Amino acid sequence: MTWHAGATLQARLDAGQHFPAGEVVRLGIALLRAIGALHRLDIVHRDIKTDNIHLGQDGVLRVLDLGVAISLAERKADDPIGQAGTPSYMAPELFDSSEPQPGYDLYAAGVTLYHLLTRKYPYGEIEPFQTPKFGEPARPTRWRPEIPGWLENILLKAVAREAKDRFETAEEFVLALERGATRPIAAPSRQPLIVRNPLQFWKVLAALSLAVNLILLLILMR
Repeated sequence: MTWHAGATLQARLDAGQHFPAGEVVRLGIALLRAIGALHRLDIVHRDIKTDNIHLGQDGVLRVLDLGVAISLAERKADDPIGQAGTPSYMAPELFDSSEPQPGYDLYAAGVTLYHLLTRKYPYGEIEPFQTPKFGEPARPTRWRPEIPGWLENILLKAVAREAKDRFETAEEFVLALERGATRPIAAPSRQPLIVRNPLQFWKVLAALSLAVNLILLLILMR
């Protein structure tokens, strides 16, 4: 093992370091390139987070701790998966014990960049053994209004609740960051209330129905 002067991204956050949007984009491109290199070797890291990303005094970003990484090329179908990941960085599907996939590293990378900018998590902090319910991710500009819209759209796409709405490869994620404002991606569309929160939808519908019935009753009693 080699030693490099510097600190993890989380240690820098804990020390009060502020990460401007431009710096987060630069770090994000370096992080996604490192993840892409792992994925081309059929390796899934499974625990991408600010604690496992080291930024050296030489300016080089390094991915740490491959202790729970899996080689998809060498893994047999009946090999035990084992628990891995940090809840706040885990894609929603992983709470249903999904098979390890490269896309989950990309989701975790999106959460990492989101946390660097806001010190928050898109779906709130998730504790171990908690069974979270995923609605719509909070927009980064809720915490830092100066974040460019194009960067917000990239982060929201990266941490979308549905896997089909996220980046498919590290290269696609890198390209979006590199293009930035010159070729911004579209803002993710918000799902209708009945899809993202069926219980709330039926509560609202019941309240509206009750209000309409009361109005009709008052009209008939005149």
